[in-house]
Amino acid sequence: MKKNKFLLTTLAILGTSFALAQDVKEDETNLNEVVLIGGRTSERTVVNSPVPVDVIDVEKLKTSSPQLSVNDILNYVIPSFNSVRQSASDGTEHIDPVTLRGMGPDQVLVLINGKRRHSTSLVNYQNTVGNGSVGTDLGAIPVSAIEKIEVLRDGAAAQYGSDAIAGVVNIVLKSKPGGDASFTYGQTSRNDGQTYNFNGSYGTKLGKEGSIVFSAVISDRKKTNRSKNNNLDIYGDNFAYDFADDPTAARAADDAILSERGLTRNDFRFQIGDAAIKNQQFFVNAETKLTDKLEFYTFGGVSLRQGQGFGFRRLPSDLNAESLKVYPNGFQATIKSNINDYSNSTGLRYSFNGWKVDLSNTLGVNSFKYDVINSINQSLGTDSPTNFYAGKHQFLQDVVNLDFSKKINHFFNLAFGGEYRYEQYQIGAGDEASYVGSGSETFGGFRPSSVIKADRQSVAAYADGEFKFGNFSADIAGRFENYSDVGNTVNGKLALRYEYAKGFSVRGAISTGFRAPSLQQKYFSNAYTDFYLDDGVQKLGTKGIIRNDSDLSRELGLDKLKQEKSVNASLGLTFRPISKLFITLDGYYIKVKDRIVLTSDIVDPAFEKYGIVSGRIFTNAIDTETKGLDLVISYDTRLGRGKLNASLSGNLNETKIVDYHFPKTLTIPRQQFFGPDQVNIIESLSPKTKATLALNYAISGFNFMVRNTYFGKVERNGYPYGSIQQHTGKVVTDASIGYDITKYFNFTIGANNLFDIFPDKQVYENSYYGVFPYAPVQMGMTGAYYFARASFKF
Repeated sequence: MKKNKFLLTTLAILGTSFALAQDVKEDETNLNEVVLIGGRTSERTVVNSPVPVDVIDVEKLKTSSPQLSVNDILNYVIPSFNSVRQSASDGTEHIDPVTLRGMGPDQVLVLINGKRRHSTSLVNYQNTVGNGSVGTDLGAIPVSAIEKIEVLRDGAAAQYGSDAIAGVVNIVLKSKPGGDASFTYGQTSRNDGQTYNFNGSYGTKLGKEGSIVFSAVISDRKKTNRSKNNNLDIYGDNFAYDFADDPTAARAADDAILSERGLTRNDFRFQIGDAAIKNQQFFVNAETKLTDKLEFYTFGGVSLRQGQGFGFRRLPSDLNAESLKVYPNGFQATIKSNINDYSNSTGLRYSFNGWKVDLSNTLGVNSFKYDVINSINQSLGTDSPTNFYAGKHQFLQDVVNLDFSKKINHFFNLAFGGEYRYEQYQIGAGDEASYVGSGSETFGGFRPSSVIKADRQSVAAYADGEFKFGNFSADIAGRFENYSDVGNTVNGKLALRYEYAKGFSVRGAISTGFRAPSLQQKYFSNAYTDFYLDDGVQKLGTKGIIRNDSDLSRELGLDKLKQEKSVNASLGLTFRPISKLFITLDGYYIKVKDRIVLTSDIVDPAFEKYGIVSGRIFTNAIDTETKGLDLVISYDTRLGRGKLNASLSGNLNETKIVDYHFPKTLTIPRQQFFGPDQVNIIESLSPKTKATLALNYAISGFNFMVRNTYFGKVERNGYPYGSIQQHTGKVVTDASIGYDITKYFNFTIGANNLFDIFPDKQVYENSYYGVFPYAPVQMGMTGAYYFARASFKF
């Protein structure tokens, strides 16, 4: 009830502000900022763009917002963007997957200063949002380095190449002299998840007209735990009390042993919550003129992350006699990650006779190493170590771009260019003890059979023309691309805009797109621990990801991976009835053919020689259709002696699987090949409705921020051992109060999820006998988070 009253109050304030507002002289706002994304002309703004573009002023947000990373900021300001922290999901705990317009993490292209950002080396395979995908780690980019973020909500593969099916995120780095720093401390309402964050940047002139900006983020986020006591049989052989002939007697037997050993049930709670994460991030952005016509630039940096997540607890009942000598009361292993991310873009810009030429090289590397602490290899018994190096994976991308552009005349802009891209993916084996026999419990090391070093090359050529005739504008783009492993593709885009009255326009676009299978999807393989059913009883066992490019995949009848193909269409209206009010309404349609997914658990006798109970394989198994609607309303005005910014944005989105592509030689049930749980991840695990209503009011040195975000209903399918559960929509409230103590010093306090809202509790059959009280959906399961921040400018 409280949250509903709060939402109504916020709406009432918004309505009152419109009624009281007076027209004022137009200030410089995001609406009139030139955007780099969506076209190649320097005259493109949010207002006159033929496709929907959001511009997020990070400089303003980072003072008042509770969120401290790019993922979290975008999650609360752009409704069609979703990111939620996962738990007990191996590497996915350490790199949050993100989605745009309900598509996969690998269907969103990320740029920095207009240059392609490399993806991570991590494959999401633990049945989380983005299952089977390989995304880009936005959390590796320090917020202190960012001036603004541009989000293109439209297909753009014809302009930028592979991956830009759902849209493009372009991060624009700071380039002006000046300095700022902030210190943030926060914690949750349950006295965990403590966060310490330093955020700073300093820029100075470089030469007569250039600049260089150094940025850094150093942060430490402690773990959280939302698990409770459960019904798993601790010392007995029933797996869970539910399966005992006499559940009460089985529970009493455990209680007697606990009492004898001086333990309680709390000692056997699982660690279910946010992983502990430490970040050290350093970026630089520099540019300077070498001559009147020649400019040099370079930007990039390093991100070092140390994560500490937790696997499934091993109870004494899960261990053999030899392992019980080491861990008489069982254990919960820690998965430690070392994630190193390096990037650099260096180039030259040259101008002559109206032409602009840009030659650049962009290199990016992501490396992910695993250590398993406090575990055991049961097949080695008491000879087993308890700490293991479990191996690593790494992805490298190097991109050379040569771009030409010119404003031919008042009516026509032309751009064309080419791209060469080299990619390399590798997996390194863990210590022998981490994979031999049963392997290290919780996370088995990468075996020699998983070791790979694979690469590929691609070349591309594109042309982009922009026409403007009075109130009518048109963009036409085409791109040819050739991959050394999947062949050629040609894609095009047409975007139109017509201003039928001053401040009122209609716009639309249609395009084709593609996404080449990532090297990670082609070559990743590993064994991991997960649930499986044994005569109807849910147990933990070793499963495997089988390499698509393997004889075993061919034996099972699966084809080699090929590229996804897409068709995007959008139609929208923009309204600007007064200078400070801007409204956009855009509908969209995205069809993806041959979408690459990870199969369900396939059971086949061929897997026995690999020591796994089932296997999963990447394949082009489905076609999907996505339909949606985006609404954005932004209003700036003076209210009394202060300035008010009010914004309302919302997204309606639905994705459906419209066709399946099963192997002709398939001998297993189709539900086993791509089951209801996998369909659920694609169609209904993310909110179909999401909306944000935000108010910012500044007066006499004070700044007040209130933001309500509605996360719509989601559905979670616990197949094959659970049930279908609807999680109702919830409203999360963020709020902060800041005060400028001096011109250079600000102090802010506030909260994310002020009223401590959680997803609905899971039904018992989906909770793994009470271990998981909440599912990591919607706003996640962190709860209320409170913070204090001191910010400086110099």
